[in-house]
Amino acid sequence: MLQILCLVLCGLLTRTRAEPGALLRLGMDILNHEVQSAMNESHILEKMAAEAGKKRPGVKPIKGITDMKVKDVQLPVITLSFTPGVGIFQCVSTGMTITGKSFMGKNMEIIIVLNITATNRILQDEETGLPLFKSEGCEVILVSVKTNLPSKMMPNVVNKFLDSTLHKVLPGMMCPAIDAVLVYVNKKWANLNAPMPIGQMGTVKYILTSIPSTTASYIQVDFSPVVQQQEGNTIQLADDGEAPEFPEDYDEGSSQLLLSAAFLTAELALLQKSFDVNIQDTMVGELPPQTTKTLSGFIPEVAQAYPKPKPLVTQIRINKPPKVTMETGKSLLHLHGTLEMFAARRRGKAPVSLFLLEAHFNLNIQYSVRENQLHMTTSLNRLLSLSRETSSVGAFQEKKLTGFITNFLQEAFIPAVNDVLRVGLPLPDFLDMNYNLAELDIVEGGPIIAPPIYTWPFISCQNALVMDLNLD
Repeated sequence: MLQILCLVLCGLLTRTRAEPGALLRLGMDILNHEVQSAMNESHILEKMAAEAGKKRPGVKPIKGITDMKVKDVQLPVITLSFTPGVGIFQCVSTGMTITGKSFMGKNMEIIIVLNITATNRILQDEETGLPLFKSEGCEVILVSVKTNLPSKMMPNVVNKFLDSTLHKVLPGMMCPAIDAVLVYVNKKWANLNAPMPIGQMGTVKYILTSIPSTTASYIQVDFSPVVQQQEGNTIQLADDGEAPEFPEDYDEGSSQLLLSAAFLTAELALLQKSFDVNIQDTMVGELPPQTTKTLSGFIPEVAQAYPKPKPLVTQIRINKPPKVTMETGKSLLHLHGTLEMFAARRRGKAPVSLFLLEAHFNLNIQYSVRENQLHMTTSLNRLLSLSRETSSVGAFQEKKLTGFITNFLQEAFIPAVNDVLRVGLPLPDFLDMNYNLAELDIVEGGPIIAPPIYTWPFISCQNALVMDLNLD
């Protein structure tokens, strides 16, 4: 199923909010699609029409019509508009044919075109915490009526007949369709706050912060995502008192999902231990052989300690939670950790530590969406700092190792990071959303995913009643 969504990963902080997290704007593109699909897939109008002709205990027959049947229900066309502070105003335009015997004893056929209108208020379910649409003020408006009643009948008799039948009966027959469709739509929110796994390390849940709000252009749903470790501990999102904002120049009518840098940081904190690596291969990518001989080219003291070349073993440990930052057109992953190099020994003996370095470096992040998950691919941006903590080969200048360590991180560590990031970060599961056909673009504050926009036929809700009293 094609869907419309814009995904904004925003690091620009422009307004105050209690907690950063995720914001969702539902534009008319998605809502039109979902309501129209729910009406079509549920076949609710046909079901209402089928029930109309059945005799039910305690229900009086329609005055003036016997053996009533409803047939030829037209495919509904739905027009939606936002009602600020409330939700959505909905108009369902359809038509049908009512047959039966008239009060004159003759076969009667009435072809009607009608609009069903209602306000669908957006709420938050108190029990589940999920968004909830609830219909209010349903009305049925007759747009046109054609009947085979004799043209010689007086207009006031016909009007009285229509008033005693259609105007009184249609709301009770058709308004339940609005409620039934909303039940169908509401079920598509069911998995929104269910925990979704991030690999084997933990889960994320998208919890509503408050009742969704409606403007003239969209419905906004604010989330306080809960990121939880497998052991049950919750990772708190960094709260600096501000939260990201949607780009001001983006299309107001489109749907957008915004994930804050603080939220992505919390999710990546689950993967922190997975970024620790041990590398003991002598040949790594395009690097020179990983031996003490190569290392001695930067630290002469190594050659003195190991005149015969020994394979190197390298341990990288990330000792602070990863942090995501964003600026115009660029997103970075900051990592703080240690890099320790050892000289390997034979006969199962433990390797000997040569030195331990504290390192701070950052990675460029490229974003993509696959399988309804946000995926990241990284490349080394800069080695920001390098400091010696311990050394068994004596003092040396760390700056001499900058190029060697930079190349090592790019060739040996970055592939390990990208392998970890293959797990993907789950996106909100709502309204059967399919993110996979989205296109990725980079704007101020982060990448945006923007698939093609749906277009829908527009039929205005008319209030006029047009009658053609003679089909013969």
